[in-house]
Amino acid sequence: MALTIFGALAPLAGPAQAQTYDPKYPVCLQIYDDMVHFYFECGYTSMAQCEASASGRSAQCVVNPYYAGPKAKRAPRKKRPT
Repeated sequence: MALTIFGALAPLAGPAQAQTYDPKYPVCLQIYDDMVHFYFECGYTSMAQCEASASGRSAQCVVNPYYAGPKAKRAPRKKRPT
Protein backbone atom coordinates (compact mmCIF):
# COMPACT_ATOMS: atom_id res chain seq x y z
CA MET A 1 0.00 0.00 0.00
CA ALA A 2 2.76 2.46 0.93
CA LEU A 3 4.57 1.67 -2.31
CA THR A 4 1.43 2.47 -4.30
CA ILE A 5 1.03 5.83 -2.57
CA PHE A 6 4.69 6.67 -3.09
CA GLY A 7 4.47 5.64 -6.74
CA ALA A 8 1.46 7.88 -7.26
CA LEU A 9 3.07 10.91 -5.58
CA ALA A 10 6.55 10.63 -7.12
CA PRO A 11 5.59 12.18 -10.49
CA LEU A 12 4.12 15.18 -8.65
CA ALA A 13 7.49 16.18 -7.21
CA GLY A 14 8.96 19.18 -9.02
CA PRO A 15 12.21 19.05 -10.95
CA ALA A 16 15.41 19.56 -8.99
CA GLN A 17 16.89 23.02 -9.35
CA ALA A 18 20.43 23.54 -10.53
CA GLN A 19 22.95 25.39 -8.43
CA THR A 20 22.01 29.07 -8.21
CA TYR A 21 25.53 30.46 -8.01
CA ASP A 22 28.30 29.90 -10.58
CA PRO A 23 31.53 29.31 -8.59
CA LYS A 24 33.66 30.74 -11.44
CA TYR A 25 32.64 34.38 -10.80
CA PRO A 26 32.99 36.48 -7.61
CA VAL A 27 29.93 38.72 -8.15
CA CYS A 28 26.31 37.89 -8.97
CA LEU A 29 23.40 40.04 -10.09
CA GLN A 30 20.19 39.29 -8.20
CA ILE A 31 17.27 40.18 -10.49
CA TYR A 32 13.74 40.55 -9.14
CA ASP A 33 10.81 39.40 -11.29
CA ASP A 34 8.35 40.66 -8.68
CA MET A 35 8.26 41.14 -4.92
CA VAL A 36 8.77 37.43 -4.19
CA HIS A 37 10.49 35.82 -7.20
CA PHE A 38 14.09 36.47 -8.16
CA TYR A 39 17.00 34.78 -9.86
CA PHE A 40 20.77 35.16 -10.07
CA GLU A 41 23.10 35.84 -12.97
CA CYS A 42 26.64 35.06 -11.89
CA GLY A 43 29.03 36.20 -14.56
CA TYR A 44 30.65 39.34 -13.22
CA THR A 45 34.28 39.80 -12.27
CA SER A 46 33.82 43.03 -10.28
CA MET A 47 31.17 44.87 -8.32
CA ALA A 48 31.47 47.87 -10.68
CA GLN A 49 30.83 45.68 -13.72
CA CYS A 50 27.77 44.20 -12.04
CA GLU A 51 26.45 47.59 -10.90
CA ALA A 52 26.63 48.89 -14.47
CA SER A 53 24.41 46.00 -15.54
CA ALA A 54 22.03 46.52 -12.59
CA SER A 55 21.58 50.23 -13.29
CA GLY A 56 17.95 51.07 -14.02
CA ARG A 57 16.74 47.55 -13.31
CA SER A 58 15.04 45.96 -10.36
CA ALA A 59 18.26 44.23 -9.34
CA GLN A 60 21.18 44.34 -6.95
CA CYS A 61 24.72 43.01 -6.90
CA VAL A 62 25.80 40.47 -4.30
CA VAL A 63 29.05 38.75 -3.46
CA ASN A 64 29.03 35.13 -4.60
CA PRO A 65 29.34 33.00 -1.43
CA TYR A 66 30.42 30.00 -3.52
CA TYR A 67 33.18 31.71 -5.49
CA ALA A 68 36.03 29.22 -5.84
CA GLY A 69 38.70 31.89 -6.24
CA PRO A 70 41.49 32.07 -8.77
CA LYS A 71 43.56 28.99 -9.41
CA ALA A 72 46.61 29.68 -7.28
CA LYS A 73 49.95 28.29 -8.37
CA ARG A 74 51.97 26.66 -5.66
CA ALA A 75 55.61 27.52 -5.22
CA PRO A 76 57.92 24.60 -5.87
CA ARG A 77 58.82 22.64 -2.75
CA LYS A 78 62.32 23.01 -1.46
CA LYS A 79 64.17 19.99 -0.25
CA ARG A 80 65.41 20.14 3.29
CA PRO A 81 69.06 19.52 3.89
CA THR A 82 69.59 16.16 5.56
